[in-house]
Amino acid sequence: MLTTEAHGKTDVGRKRQHNEDAMLVDPALGLYIVADGMGGHAAGEVASARAVEVVKQHLITNRSILKDLAKDASQANRAAAASLIEVAVQRACADIYRTATTDASKRGMGTTFVCLAIGGSKGVIGHVGDSRVYLVRNGQCHRLTEDHTLISAQLKAGTITKEQAATSQYRNVITRAVGIQESVQVDTLIVDAVPGDLFVLCSDGLHGYLNDDEVASVVASAPLAELPERFVALANERGGKDNITTVVVGCAGDPATATEEVAEAQSRMEALKKIPLFRHLTYKEQTAVLSTASTRTFPAGREIVTEGQPGEELFVVIRGRVSVEKNGVEIAELRAGGHFGEMGLIDNAPRSATVRAIEPTRTMVIGRGDLMGLMKRESILAVKLLWSFVQVLSDRLRETNSELSEARQELAAAQAIQPFAED
Repeated sequence: MLTTEAHGKTDVGRKRQHNEDAMLVDPALGLYIVADGMGGHAAGEVASARAVEVVKQHLITNRSILKDLAKDASQANRAAAASLIEVAVQRACADIYRTATTDASKRGMGTTFVCLAIGGSKGVIGHVGDSRVYLVRNGQCHRLTEDHTLISAQLKAGTITKEQAATSQYRNVITRAVGIQESVQVDTLIVDAVPGDLFVLCSDGLHGYLNDDEVASVVASAPLAELPERFVALANERGGKDNITTVVVGCAGDPATATEEVAEAQSRMEALKKIPLFRHLTYKEQTAVLSTASTRTFPAGREIVTEGQPGEELFVVIRGRVSVEKNGVEIAELRAGGHFGEMGLIDNAPRSATVRAIEPTRTMVIGRGDLMGLMKRESILAVKLLWSFVQVLSDRLRETNSELSEARQELAAAQAIQPFAED
């Protein structure tokens, strides 16, 4: 069973007179939040505090959804948990917007928002604005959110360089916030939470002074309970021109099963990175793909896919060995990290071979419907995947043309020799 330990700190910084940030550390509920308010004195504080309170109350009322996720991380329960966070943030957005429209002193107030809700071995992230969530795993830091800022949009569009972004006058212009309008687009992400993981939630008052690759070194420099103080002190030492808030969440588990859980999480990600369809995605995008996957175990001798039968799933071997058979003849053997069935993600054409478990085998399974649903929600990811599909098909066509060319040359050579053989 996964357990968590969390600590947080918020600080006014060295330049501001008031702290408009808010945070929540609630291990009993499994909910952790950082919100960075905007709108001037009082208004920003109201917006961030209200966002935290509304989301907390919505999760208390619907905590059974996180309990269901903890019991069974099925695709349906994962979708329900993501929807829970999205609806909670939307409720906060509508609440803040109503307050702002009825009180002239608070007109235009809003807040950025990030949260992490833990349900068993899964974490559910909700995100609006430029506050961030990082995951530190095995000494490496991965950013799990993408800033909703003008600079981020310009970088993605290729209209500015990273060097230009660093000095742009639009660095602090955000494109999404909770409460500015009646509703807002909420990014959600389901992530594996395994023993040894550490999540860092923070406002831009911290990450504005911290490179992503510095996060892991700071985490390694102090015990968990001291990390919020360490992060805040670092931001203040480097200028402290904004309010600074950070929440750290460390994960632990039963030593008897922790090693296996960590190993499987690692193998799932490493296997995904090696598949041509997914290797060009960012860590966040790869995590999003993993959030659509399920796992299945097959006993020795069991057919996983059958030649000639339709299929719409990609299988990745996590543990064990499988035999790939064509017309009853083994043509290949796949071990951990091997994958098969990727063309099923494109169409429902019959399987070209039978794949059978040689020994008890555990697989990760990605279904076409779930992947297409993700692509509809994530346009940039969809473009990358479609381009990768084209590259895979191009490589296969090139390989087939090469094989046909060789076959033609062999046939031509055989036909040239045949008259002499007849003489």
